[in-house]
Amino acid sequence: MLFGETHFLGVTGRSRGPSLAIHSNMMVRTFEERDVAPACALTNTFIQQSHIHFGTKAASPEEFRAMWLAGAAKFPWVAAEEDGRFAGYAKAGVWRDREAYNQTVEVGIYVEPWCQRKGAGRALYTELFTRLRQAGIHTVVAGIALPNEASVAMHEACGFRHVGTFREVGRKFDRWWDVGFWQVGL
Repeated sequence: MLFGETHFLGVTGRSRGPSLAIHSNMMVRTFEERDVAPACALTNTFIQQSHIHFGTKAASPEEFRAMWLAGAAKFPWVAAEEDGRFAGYAKAGVWRDREAYNQTVEVGIYVEPWCQRKGAGRALYTELFTRLRQAGIHTVVAGIALPNEASVAMHEACGFRHVGTFREVGRKFDRWWDVGFWQVGL
């Protein structure tokens, strides 16, 4: 694992960009074994009930654990919890396989519905970006299945800028979906 620190967010109030409340009892830390089951369940909710995740089959906890271990061997994964309750996770992964892309990553983030609009997404990305900077990453890319106003707003609040949209590249629930791409430099 890269950079296994724990960060407590002890401030409530405004931060740069749109105002989001950050509760003093939220903690962002390295993703751990105990996060596999709730992260898998959260991801499966998005797979089964929305167009946001382009997976079409739910993952088992064992499959999710294998994906985490493979990804975390090279890139950081972080988890958020509030009052000891799992609130979400963010991860970095390969953007493209060729060597020239080694300092660019693609990120993904999933936040529990009960914790959305409370600053969990910003907190997760803040910690993830700190770890990515420490690892020498230069550019972060995020793909967002559209429409998804909440995700677009959160990414832009974290400094991402829209760089393009691919039309009708994903098919799920018997319809075509666009994917927008956002980018931020570290």
